[in-house]
Parts: sequence; C-alpha cells; structure tokens
Amino acid sequence: MMEPPTEWLQAEEERTVAFARAAALPEGGFGWLDEEGRPVPDGVAHTWITCRMTHVFSLAHLRGDPEAAALADHGLEALRGRLRDAEHGGWYSSSAPGDGAKAGYEHAFVVLAASSAAQARRPGGAELLDEALETVERRFFHAVEGLCVEGWDRTWRRCEAYRGANSNMHMVEAFLAAADATGREIWRQRALGIADRLIRDKTAANGWRLPEHFTPQWETLLDYNADAPADPFRPYGTTVGHWLEWARLLVNLESALGAGGPPWLVDAARRLFALSCEHGWAADGADGFVYTLDWQDRPVVRERMHWVAAEATAAAAVLHRRTGDEGYAQWYTRWWDYIREHHVDPGKGGWHHEVAPDGSPSSTVWRGKPDAYHAYQAVLIPRLPLSGSVAGAVAAEEA
Repeated sequence: MMEPPTEWLQAEEERTVAFARAAALPEGGFGWLDEEGRPVPDGVAHTWITCRMTHVFSLAHLRGDPEAAALADHGLEALRGRLRDAEHGGWYSSSAPGDGAKAGYEHAFVVLAASSAAQARRPGGAELLDEALETVERRFFHAVEGLCVEGWDRTWRRCEAYRGANSNMHMVEAFLAAADATGREIWRQRALGIADRLIRDKTAANGWRLPEHFTPQWETLLDYNADAPADPFRPYGTTVGHWLEWARLLVNLESALGAGGPPWLVDAARRLFALSCEHGWAADGADGFVYTLDWQDRPVVRERMHWVAAEATAAAAVLHRRTGDEGYAQWYTRWWDYIREHHVDPGKGGWHHEVAPDGSPSSTVWRGKPDAYHAYQAVLIPRLPLSGSVAGAVAAEEA
C-alpha cells in the first residue's frame, strides 16, 4: 500500500472541495482566490478556472458531496451565459471587458468540464458537451495535421501564428473525457494522434525533452519566450511538470484504448517519468521539482509549483498500478511527503501554488490559490481504477 493513507487522502479531498467553494462569484462563474482563500475583488470569471471548478464539483457530486451539485450547475450556467459568445460561438477567455480571444487551452477545459458534468448528469451538461465538441472540431482540430491550433480572434478570422504543446496536451485529456461521456471512439483516436505527433515524434526527436512551442508549420521554437522565462502558460525551455502530466495521460490513453493501445504508450510514459526524476527533481540541490529547464537540463525558473508535485504523484500512482514497479511507490511517498510539508496550507486552506527553492511560499509565477483541479485529482487518482478519464473512473465506481 502506497502512502499517504487512504484516510488522509479522503480528508484532503473534502478539505480541497470546501476551500474551492469560495471561488463561486455572485455574477456567475468562478473567480481567482487569493492566498487567504478570498475571491480577488474584480468580479472576473476566468474560463479556465470556471471549467476546472465545474469539473471538480461535478466529480465531488458523483462522490456524494451534498453541496457540489449546485456549484457544478453554477459553473455550467456561466459556460452557457457570461463566458459564451452568443454572437460568434465559442467561449471567451474570461468575462473581462474586451477579452474576446478564443483560445484552445480554454476550449479544452470547456470540453473537460462539460464531459464531467455530463457524467454527473447535471442539467445541460450533455448539451454543453455537444456544442463544445462541435466548436473544437470546427475551429481547433486540424484533421490533416492531427493536432489543434492555438487560438483565434473573437470572430474566428485570424488564427494565432503559434502552436503549443500545452493546449494540445489538455485536448488529449479532454478528448479522453469526452469519449467516456459520449461513447464515441473517434475522440480516443484523436487523442492518440495528438500523443503520437507530440511525444513519439517531436519529443523523441528532441532527446525526450518535451518541446512546448512551435510555428504554424509545427517547427520547434526552442528559444520561444527566452525573455519571459517565468510565463505561467508559455515559459521558455521545457516544463518538467508536463513530462509528468504526459506520463499520466499516456497510461490513461493506453487504458482507454484497451487491446488497441500501442505498446509505445507505456514505454514513453516510463521514459518521461524517469527523465523527470533524473533532471527535474532536486535539480538545484534542494528537494522539489523546478518549474523549467533549458535544453542542457539546467534549471531556469527554480520555483516549485503545486501542480507539478500533484501531477508527479498522479503519474507515480498510475504507473505503479500499471506496472507493479515498487520504484514508483517510493517516489510517490517521497513526493507526498514534500507536498504535505511545503504545499498543503493547513491554516488558511488549499495548497500554496508556488514555493521557493527553500520551501517557503512565493509568487514569482503564480499568485494566490486559483486552482483546485490539480490538487483534487491528485487525491482521487491513487484511489481509482485505471481509466481514460477521472470522471469515467469515478462514474464507474459510483454506478
């Protein structure tokens, strides 16, 4: 049995959901929580936060939380209302005036939120999922390339001259969730196609150091954002947490495909996990995963992000379940010890989203505590069977 014990994970699940409730905005959707757990007083609903919270509360409802259904519905209402572009279709990046860009990252999370809401049988969830998938298929998924474009202006006339691995990685997660919610195999196959291009092609060709940024022709941009290395969504270099997130998703993908899953999926997951441990953990001599590395495996941004540690434990959990290798259990325990010492905030609630190399809270990249999604999934995944999606696994267990 891997540590921490099930009782602690259950308690942390409940604590995480309780902390996240404060993000619900009277105006609709979910806002950004500060370090104290209070919404930032601007009334802005961020689409990615609203989607992640809707996903979390849908899962919590499936798991029997009596207050979660109303919060999941609160998120769905915003995704059908103030965050949706009723004129041109699709979803804004936020409710802020003039924020009309249409980003693949946010649309991936609309699909994820709608998939989880549909699995939880929340009113309007299935209809939102149908609309979101139609939008992604029409505007973002490029059938010839087998990958998704990054973003558009509000009227869908100008496509951004950039392609990103991050948004495509979350499309893999979203497509697997959509397949579980709809039963449509095409979304699993599209997820496999994205993984094949970005991992077996681009990452393998780059010495298994995941490239994040590309031209519209999918040529690798190794120096992208060299002058803005601490960007929260498009940092320079390679992001170790994404190596770990991909490792988990590749195991999820193999599970979803069953007998049709190619052998390279788990092999690539194991390789990415091993390199994450070798180059990302304690890369500067102190415990914790650094945020980014350059192309010589040297730390660039040394702060430790909560989401990276969360994805590390999740990757270790699924790889241990898939392979039985006790080495994954050892890493899992070590990383949870780090999380409980440095990221979990027992006083104010939630997790510190960023800590300095010495383990103290910091805010170089992330301010406040806007995201419950990584922490919540981290405490659920070790207790769930292998599946294509978290919602699929929860729904199957609760059926």
